[in-house]
Amino acid sequence: MSSASPSRERRRLVGVSTKMYFSHARTTNFITSFLDLMQHHTSTKTEQSNDNRNNLAAALASKIDIFIIPDHLSLQSAINRTANHPSQSGPTDPKILFGAQNCHWEDSGPFTGEVSPAVLAEVGCSIVELNHAERRRHFAETDAITCLKAQAVIRNGMIPLICVGEGSPGQIPALSEVAIMKAAAEVVDQVELCLEGVDPTKEVWLAYEPVWAIGAKEPAGVEHVRGVVRTIRKSEVVRGREERGGVTRILYGGSAGPGLFGQLKEVDGVDGLFLGRFAHEEGQFWKTICEVAEVEWEGR
Repeated sequence: MSSASPSRERRRLVGVSTKMYFSHARTTNFITSFLDLMQHHTSTKTEQSNDNRNNLAAALASKIDIFIIPDHLSLQSAINRTANHPSQSGPTDPKILFGAQNCHWEDSGPFTGEVSPAVLAEVGCSIVELNHAERRRHFAETDAITCLKAQAVIRNGMIPLICVGEGSPGQIPALSEVAIMKAAAEVVDQVELCLEGVDPTKEVWLAYEPVWAIGAKEPAGVEHVRGVVRTIRKSEVVRGREERGGVTRILYGGSAGPGLFGQLKEVDGVDGLFLGRFAHEEGQFWKTICEVAEVEWEGR
């Protein structure tokens, strides 16, 4: 057995979901502007600061995975546009992965209005987001449904990004030890149910998003995130996956944005950020990527 544990092999990770906020035109503009911005800072074909740009590109490519999750209708054009963009042409250029916001648990069949995981894989999708609090609230999705979908995602060669998070702490002070223990227990229960029967040798991403922090002015506190993520890492299901070679990467979401990872990077087990509205502008997304990768870059 190799002496290197899966945790040492985990790369940093940062991505953004546009939810249903963007029109198709805005999605196209966002992705094009972001790719142009990334090329501006990393292109080795520019005479000015050539070495710095080359180093930045190599640093990003070696340290971090970047992903974007647009709406379903914009997904394929976003994948194609990105594949043909000059920022993705070099062997050391940081690559962009694309994800879908949902899928069905069957590959095909009489499921009108649903999205096939097999078709998502066919068009080049790499990730599927599952179990978001909004889907649980509005569409009555459950841990059992998420488990079936996660199996389908892996069956089709993609990575499930499973959102987990506790509800309101109620009358318990949010930063108290009791609140953290209660939240951790609730989240671990979700993780265990969502991963039941999921191939333990395959990669899974977990986005820890406290429901009460989604759309809030501030993210959860560092100590709160530390307590919950530590408990997830120590859970039987995650430890069992590591023993079988399955990598489990954990991101923090829930009002995440620029400046947050500097506070969370000392939290053992947090691999990156899952962003929403605070990264719906390409400059803020780029800034957060560089913060998570811990690389320096010249201002635009």
